[in-house]
Amino acid sequence: MDKRELLSAEHVYKYFDGTPILQDINLKIKSGEVVVIIGPSGCGKSTLLRCLNGLEKIAEGKIELDGDMVDPASKEICRLRERIGMVFQSYELFPHKTILDNITLAPIKVQKRKRTEAEEEALKLLERIGLSAHKDKRPSQLSGGQKQRVAIARALIMHPELLLLDEITAALDPEMVREVLEVVLDLAKEGRTMLIVTHEMAFARAVADRIIFMDEGRIIEEGTPERIFEAPETERLQRFLDNMSF
Repeated sequence: MDKRELLSAEHVYKYFDGTPILQDINLKIKSGEVVVIIGPSGCGKSTLLRCLNGLEKIAEGKIELDGDMVDPASKEICRLRERIGMVFQSYELFPHKTILDNITLAPIKVQKRKRTEAEEEALKLLERIGLSAHKDKRPSQLSGGQKQRVAIARALIMHPELLLLDEITAALDPEMVREVLEVVLDLAKEGRTMLIVTHEMAFARAVADRIIFMDEGRIIEEGTPERIFEAPETERLQRFLDNMSF
């Protein structure tokens, strides 16, 4: 049975000070699909994720989550953002709160869940990512890889339909990258719907059902990992891959 379409972007344009950042983006993601976006720095990958989550307003086109319009000006945008989890490369943890409090704050304040219920789920998530012993620490006491795993747990506790991951290993030392990527690989095996921006080509190939290559604000190519990496159709993608390490 075909999976249902969860997210769609049609003819999306975005400008900064008159400069085009996204140009005629058309994208569809099905429930349970893992899509990875690759491309050179500054090509619009992170901006696209922020538009899909309603953090940036688009100039033209439309974005829908399961038929509901994603519009930062809408009264429903907060409710929609609960359904689209986002993990940033800079963690965005509250430095003055414990790890447990960082994870439980949104479900308690936004979703009005009982503290006991939220803490019980948070502890299960911390156990899953190997950080149970750190629940009472502050973010400053954790490594970059640990903080990023906490950020993923914080997104998961909201039970999002779609998870956006924006360069989540970019700020990490090489030895910390693997521990974060292993968490994401486990989520993919569970059937989580994810849209991932990454420069880790080996990871992209391992985790993706489909890969999108962007350049200068446009989608240049998309296809299976095998097709993208073994038989690129454009000279631009071939040049990009030639410059990447695997």
